[in-house]
Amino acid sequence: MKRLPALVFALAALFAGSAFADDAGGRTPLPAIPKAAEGQQCIRDNAFMRRYHMVMLLQQRDQTMHEGLREGDFSIKKCVTCHVVRGADGKAVSYTDPKHFCRSCHDYEAVSIDCFECHASKPAEGVKGAQASRVDNADVAALGAYLDEATR
Repeated sequence: MKRLPALVFALAALFAGSAFADDAGGRTPLPAIPKAAEGQQCIRDNAFMRRYHMVMLLQQRDQTMHEGLREGDFSIKKCVTCHVVRGADGKAVSYTDPKHFCRSCHDYEAVSIDCFECHASKPAEGVKGAQASRVDNADVAALGAYLDEATR
């Protein structure tokens, strides 16, 4: 008989929880992920990007820092340029705005990122995704030659 109040309480909590779940469509709310730029195809499918985006960013970082390769598909600059979110004024929002592309998932997952302490969190005005990673190959070659000479 002592278990009856606990059982009644458990059943009431179960029914109350199911009522809240019905209000939310029966699912846990998910982050609102802004779409990429109109007409652009992402470099990989959504499931792949959600799982491996950080691995790819770290790989790009290593290639940039150690090999001088800045033309990769996974540069922060290219991601930010393609996935730009515009505010009410029509200008790109920065990472401090909760609508920023990166913040939608990182806030949901309670993951802090420090990329934007150094990197720009919004594209330069007038730059399109296809232009984001253009680097003069002659400059890269000259830098490589300089580094080769400096390490001798």
